[in-house]
Formats: sequence, structure tokens, C-alpha cells
Amino acid sequence: MSNLATRRLMKELSDIKLNGTPMGIELLSAENMEEWFFGISVLGDETVYKGEKFALRIKFGDRYPIEYPEVTFVANDKYKPPVHPHIYTNGHVCASILGPEWSPVLNAVSVCITMQSMLASCKKKELPKGNDSYVARAPVNPKQTRWVYHDDTV
Repeated sequence: MSNLATRRLMKELSDIKLNGTPMGIELLSAENMEEWFFGISVLGDETVYKGEKFALRIKFGDRYPIEYPEVTFVANDKYKPPVHPHIYTNGHVCASILGPEWSPVLNAVSVCITMQSMLASCKKKELPKGNDSYVARAPVNPKQTRWVYHDDTV
């Protein structure tokens, strides 16, 4: 990992330990500077995800924060990705901040806040169109997918 990425992540981790995380976001694991796990719950009684908790994996590359991290919802025996029009059953997320709208001023917690907000604004649990065909052919790393950002209503 590059010196820039390591310094930035050490600062982010120090800020989390000092100031904590926003409500509904919990640092589950940051055992190294390459991969962190966060728990995300959607706040409020009006959410379709009330009472559910999801795990988000963020993998940082050598070019972080210049380049966006690899972000996926965890899909294993303990956690399932949310059923959402922009989240595939393999955990891949189609969100413009994880692509052309990424900015180095964003950080791991702001990514979590964005995912929490995306879930909070969802009115109906449904899978993305083409979920099964995408998951069948998807690369392991969602950053290798050429996403088309055409729906910002959910």
C-alpha cells in the first residue's frame, strides 16, 4: 500500500476512534489498512429496512483516496446484502460516488453514510433489473464493471 493511502487511512481510523461514527454506522473491523468492515442500520420507523443490519466491506487500493475504494455489501452466512434496486445479490453496488462522482474529500465513513442514505430513501424492496445475469457474469471486483447511472430516484 502506498504511503499516501496508509497515512490517509491511519488518519481516518484515528478520527473514528476519537469521534466515533454516525448513528446506525459501526466499525466492525479494521485489522489492516487494506480492508475494513462496517455495520450499517437504517434509522427511522418509516424505512423498509427497519430492524435490519448490513455489513459493508471497503477495500482500499494503493491510489486511495485519489481513486475510489472497492465497496461491496457482505454476502455470507451471517449477513445478506439489502434487497435494493441498486444492490446486486453478490453485494455489488451501483452508485455514482463509487465511480465518476468520487472525490478524494470523501472517506470510508462518508461512503457508509451514502449507503445508509441510499437505503433510507428506498420505498420498495426489489432487486436490480438483470440481477441474475449480472451476478452470473460479474467480475469479483465491482470496480471492473462499467456501470450505467440512469436512475437516481432510489
